[in-house]
Amino acid sequence: MKQAAQAAFTALVIASTPVFGHGSEKSHGAAIGKPGESVKVMRTVTVEMNDAMRFIPSHVTVKHGETVRFLVKNSGNLKHEIVLGSVAELKEHAELMRKFPAMVHADPNQVAVDPGKSGELVWQFTKAGKVDFACLQPGHFEAGMRGHVSVK
Repeated sequence: MKQAAQAAFTALVIASTPVFGHGSEKSHGAAIGKPGESVKVMRTVTVEMNDAMRFIPSHVTVKHGETVRFLVKNSGNLKHEIVLGSVAELKEHAELMRKFPAMVHADPNQVAVDPGKSGELVWQFTKAGKVDFACLQPGHFEAGMRGHVSVK
């Protein structure tokens, strides 16, 4: 019963919190681009996630307007994810993940990957500048599991 109550509370918080992800339109706003269409992918970038709390590579350069498929491979023994956003959004979301570690995501700007598995994220980078990414599993962001995309 306690788990059911906690799950219901978590769902309520997620549904009512106007932050990064969880149904918020601003979460996938023009500041970081928009979900890409698979048929418009211009290239695939492979990103490894590992238990040293690192992304390899941790920096990717793309062209303005480019649609990229990130093939994300988890080579570790822990669940990892890659979430695109601004540093402020990622920090805010990491705080939520610490409070609600069972939180489940279904946003186009992220993909969670179980140990030994792969996933993909397709994103179109519509603005020049920097887009950050991080693993927001509890403690991973704080351990330095972050990177960025330079949009030229």
